Amino acid sequence: MANSAGLNDPQKHHLLASCQYADKLLLEVEAILHAAHSKSVFPKYAGTLAPAQVRVVEDYVARIRAQIVRALQSQDIAIPEPPFPTVRSLRVTLTFAGIALEECTAEKMRGYGEVPAEVAPELNGLVNEIKAILDQLSGYLGQNLEQDPGERLRRLQQTGDEVQLLKKLEQVISQQGLVDYRDRLSAILDRVESTSFEIALFGRVSSGKSSLLNHIVGFDVLPVGVNPITAVPTRIVFGREPRLLVHIAGQQPQTFGVERVPEFVTERRNPSNRRRVERLVVEFPSDRLKDGVVLVDTPGLGSLASAGAAETLAYLPRCDLGVVLIDAGSTLTSEDLSTLESLNRAAIETTVLLSKADLLACEDIGHATEYISQQIRTNLRLNLPIHPVSIKPGFTQLLDKWFADELAPLYQRHCELTQQSLRRKIGGLRDSVVATLRGRLDRNARPASAAKRSDPEFSEAESRLRRVTGRFEDIRDQWYRDTLEIREYTPRFLHEAAAHIIDTWRSQNSALPVTWGSLSELATTMVAEKAKPLRTLFEDLARELSETIRAVAEVLGEESGAASEELASVVKEMPRIDLGSGELTVRRPWMTNLSVRLARREVENQLCASAGDQLRESFGIFASVLDAWSRRVSTELQLWFNSYADSHRSQLARLSGGASTAEDASAIRAALEEIEQPAGGDPACADNTAIEVRK
Repeated sequence: MANSAGLNDPQKHHLLASCQYADKLLLEVEAILHAAHSKSVFPKYAGTLAPAQVRVVEDYVARIRAQIVRALQSQDIAIPEPPFPTVRSLRVTLTFAGIALEECTAEKMRGYGEVPAEVAPELNGLVNEIKAILDQLSGYLGQNLEQDPGERLRRLQQTGDEVQLLKKLEQVISQQGLVDYRDRLSAILDRVESTSFEIALFGRVSSGKSSLLNHIVGFDVLPVGVNPITAVPTRIVFGREPRLLVHIAGQQPQTFGVERVPEFVTERRNPSNRRRVERLVVEFPSDRLKDGVVLVDTPGLGSLASAGAAETLAYLPRCDLGVVLIDAGSTLTSEDLSTLESLNRAAIETTVLLSKADLLACEDIGHATEYISQQIRTNLRLNLPIHPVSIKPGFTQLLDKWFADELAPLYQRHCELTQQSLRRKIGGLRDSVVATLRGRLDRNARPASAAKRSDPEFSEAESRLRRVTGRFEDIRDQWYRDTLEIREYTPRFLHEAAAHIIDTWRSQNSALPVTWGSLSELATTMVAEKAKPLRTLFEDLARELSETIRAVAEVLGEESGAASEELASVVKEMPRIDLGSGELTVRRPWMTNLSVRLARREVENQLCASAGDQLRESFGIFASVLDAWSRRVSTELQLWFNSYADSHRSQLARLSGGASTAEDASAIRAALEEIEQPAGGDPACADNTAIEVRK
């Protein structure tokens, strides 16, 4: 092939490129050979070769490739490393698939003609259903090989850790297609490999989480204020030097000074997490963090600006102790109860702090503590410790007492407690998997009612699920328009506020002073009225979703009473605008009783000059918070709905296809036998597996 001098560089490059192209064509040959076994909806090739013929072709392909390698080696041409990571290529391909589907929504297809109104919801629902599955698969692929549960379990076994139950759970989750549990399993594996003990603080906006964490650390690490923060949990860990590590989607981690934390966690500096921050870690040389304890400031599951409640929910399996702050200046709310319930459901040990206890008289602290404890017992049937705390001078002994009596011992025993926490989490995951499998078994065991249904009923039920899924597309457009209107509400508000002030002066025949407080009260009332349709929109959607789940469950002969309650609980209290503090100078015009129109214009000009800039900023921030709230509610509604709808879709597909479920039932029983707790076994681990915390 070459003379004694060998090929020059251009010739080598040409030979390599030609061999690469030939190998690419051989890949196509293999794809054609196995096209008959492809599950493609739109197959490209017809007809198949006999198995013996396929093997002959494969042998020839192997010989050709071997010869290509020898040819390159003879010319000292190195075979290059693969240029593209498999996972990244898969995710890019899935992204393009999502873009292609996005172009099929009713809005995007108007270029081909107006989509009939009765078809649009089902079309949008179809697109959203497929995109949701694409997103789930992309999220799964977003984990590197070290995050693969099967591989990590094998590696942990090699280090001597006994994780038999986790291995069984991983096998069952994979075999039964329980993809929703893979993230939870992965998070538990994170905790097995970690030496830290994570204490997370949850609470409503302005409940005092950041102030309390700053007091514990001994430095003002986190920003304190009334503005809601983004939905990115902030982890505070020990470090020899103060620094901030920021993980932004698609980028390498960046390092900053801790003084820049507000740029990433406050709603004002990072509205709706526009910077796409995925993780924040603050390193600080605090003695209270030396022993591997990690403090986590979360936005709370009920936070007003929690644009990604899913992020907080996804974090829960990593949490070892949950500390829920309840503001002593307010009452126990449904959001507080929801947070406590979520922590309990995630098998996380929980304690409750009555923050800002300085707002109460000494004799009232005990009454408030007992009242909250009773409400938690009544609503959740949980007996949780309640500790009043405050960081105000003269009251810090309450916080110090809680820290000394409750938290400090945890530092000393964190390895032991981490092991207990892992056992609870593994037991909780096992119970969830068992409940899901038993639910499937029950559905397979009572097909009588469903068997009476006809195929058209199944098709209509599936179509109804798809149509209501399409409603999320309409909701997004609606809340965008509503929040945009509030963002640009300042001129209209000034006009209406001026009219209200003049009408008040004329009716009372006096010049009552217009204060910043009275203007804030007026703004709160008027903006709340403008935002009210948005809440109604989500309440109607929750009702429609629950009715659909109930109707489809009836077709399948199943119960779905819990769905209605869960969906209704998602639409919680809306955020309210906060104009902050300011100064206002508005004088009564001399022409008030002569010309209403001129007087209103004069007052409007005074309001604009005195408060216009601050109003514009406040309305803009509130619109961002409202957009974040809408995004959170929409996400939670979709998560809850899909948790029921996915199961119903699978059931409908099996029944419509007439496939037998006997084999499925047998596999489910075998899986249950693998992971269910034997008589007298450990309450957390079915086989008394000892989970060792790595030191």
